[in-house]
Amino acid sequence: MRDVIDAGPEIVERREGTYGEVVLRRHGEHFEIIANGCFLMDTRDGRSERLLVRAALGALTGDGGRSMPSGGGPSVLIGGLGVGFSLAEAAAEPCWGRITVVERERAVVDWHRAGHLAPFSAGALEDPRVTVVERDLLDHLRDADGAYDALCLDIDNGPDWTVTASNDSLYSPGGLAGCLRALSPGGVLAVWSARPSARFEDALRGAGFAQVQTIPVPVARGVPDAVHLARRPPGPT
Repeated sequence: MRDVIDAGPEIVERREGTYGEVVLRRHGEHFEIIANGCFLMDTRDGRSERLLVRAALGALTGDGGRSMPSGGGPSVLIGGLGVGFSLAEAAAEPCWGRITVVERERAVVDWHRAGHLAPFSAGALEDPRVTVVERDLLDHLRDADGAYDALCLDIDNGPDWTVTASNDSLYSPGGLAGCLRALSPGGVLAVWSARPSARFEDALRGAGFAQVQTIPVPVARGVPDAVHLARRPPGPT
């Protein structure tokens, strides 16, 4: 029997977006998104991306949403559509009221609406609770004063490893202050990271967040993924 040779990833589509080049690749049965030459995410696992949403809901309600009414519950912003795991997780939970997805690259939205990534968002874009906003996340947060009960952000490989230099500002004191303002009192911020970051925990506390914690998510090789959680205090900031 001949050995099967892995030919490596195949480029499915390449686009020049507003913020640089975005590439969709296929590697066997899986898809990968590459942004400006930086590997962003793929469809191989998705546990930590789903946990991003579940952990935010659990922190927000204390019981994972079991006490919330269907469709009349808290609002959530998902920062970064990616391969769709976080959105699919949110749409599968009936207690979320309003689900807003902010994605700055039109190519990524197109790949979900009528493309190779549609199976991974599992029809969530058709959910009447879901609104897709094609805009830079930071710009959207500046106009979102107290609009959301939860922010679930996955736009980089983490606070210490951004896709573009401009994304650094999201994790700066000014960017975190914007996240704090965009949350309702008592609201929850959840940030995905390819590795835990004690520096980011300190930055969250310095920005005025409370109940800061990090949930590690074991991976097959290397350091664990992480979900950083923090809460806006219930009183005025």
